[in-house]
Amino acid sequence: MKIVFMGTPDFSLQPLKKLIEAGHYVSLVLTREDKKRNRGELSPTPVKELAQELNIPVLTPSRMKDEALLERLNSEKADFFVVVAYGKILPKEILDMPKFGCINIHASLLPEYRGAAPIQWSIIDGKKKTGITTMLMDEGLDTGDILKQYELPIANNETGGSLFEKLALLGGEAIVDTIDNFNNITPKKQGESTTGYAKMISKSMGDIDFNKSAIEIERLIRGMNPWPSAYTKYMGKVLKIWEAKVAENISELPNIKLNENYGKIYSFNNRIFIICNSSVLEVMSLQLEGKKKMSAKDFLLGREIEQGYVLGSKV
Repeated sequence: MKIVFMGTPDFSLQPLKKLIEAGHYVSLVLTREDKKRNRGELSPTPVKELAQELNIPVLTPSRMKDEALLERLNSEKADFFVVVAYGKILPKEILDMPKFGCINIHASLLPEYRGAAPIQWSIIDGKKKTGITTMLMDEGLDTGDILKQYELPIANNETGGSLFEKLALLGGEAIVDTIDNFNNITPKKQGESTTGYAKMISKSMGDIDFNKSAIEIERLIRGMNPWPSAYTKYMGKVLKIWEAKVAENISELPNIKLNENYGKIYSFNNRIFIICNSSVLEVMSLQLEGKKKMSAKDFLLGREIEQGYVLGSKV
């Protein structure tokens, strides 16, 4: 099949690689514009870098309704446009161009988690499974007809980073399977979403609210790992929490009173505990501003915790 590929971040790399490996002809790649990095230098997207390595022509249009772009895309006479985390909305003129349609790879079991950050939100919300959906694109946002779905369990220790890697690999397998079997697939309409909209993750969302339960915070920590990370403030410095678990046998822990201020931190036997809403969080791995990431035991070797300090306070 002749394919025009549209994608931008690392998540798009496996699908592009797998299409090439499966023998499909990717005649053109579209990706986002180069971004300015340190010292004003321009940095290409991961997809652009890969396309250039593969000697595939690359376009980085700023406007999707540009006449020259529309003419170029139309001249490709592609069987499919494959879209994977491209980051731009396609107008109807483009959606109608390919012979068999535009296929999008979405990292959820649609209609769950329509939106920009389905991977992180599935962990934060405590879902037991997620997956990849391939769908025919329409003018809505992740509302097109479903072609195929591929389920993936979410491990109890899953992080945003680990799930990203698994779904990227699955996405590569899924797009090849969908295209190879396209003639035998009957598209089906999506129902109403049973989850919230997976809005884009921002750095501020990692600010831990200890008024929530320990299990909610533990899921937030995993979902925000590696970016933007879950964090709070300790002694005026940012304290990132990289790994934690819901504490058990709370009655055996000294000084722990669940009715005390949420966010109070204690150490005991080289372990770190934080009081949350009706529960206690045990911190396994953390990082204080200006220091490296370390285990709770190693963290306590270099300093003493001020027992009962309320995390997040401004002092």
